[in-house]
Amino acid sequence: MNILLVCAGGMSTSILMKKMEKFWAEKGVDLNIKAVGVSAYEENAKDFDVILMGPQVRYKLDEVKEKTGLPTEMINGMDYAMGNCENIFKQVEKMYK
Repeated sequence: MNILLVCAGGMSTSILMKKMEKFWAEKGVDLNIKAVGVSAYEENAKDFDVILMGPQVRYKLDEVKEKTGLPTEMINGMDYAMGNCENIFKQVEKMYK
C-alpha cells in the first residue's frame, strides 16, 4: 500500500505514520507511507495510490481530490487523535477496492 498522509505541517501525521508502519508490519502488509504538510501534497502525490488527510486540513479535501485525481479521504477525528490504526487500516482497505 502506498499512502500519502497530509496535515497542516506534517508533524502530527509523522507521529501517526510511525504507528501505522508498526501496525501494518504486524499485519504483514507492505506499506510505503509519507507524511507531508498540506503545502507539499502536489509534489508528492504522484508516488502514492491514496491520500489520507488529517482533520485539521478538512477544508482542503475537495482541492486535493481534484488536483491529484487520487482516492482521498479524511481520517476520522477520533481515530486520528487516538492513532487507531485498526480503523485507519480498514478505511485504507476500502479505498483500495
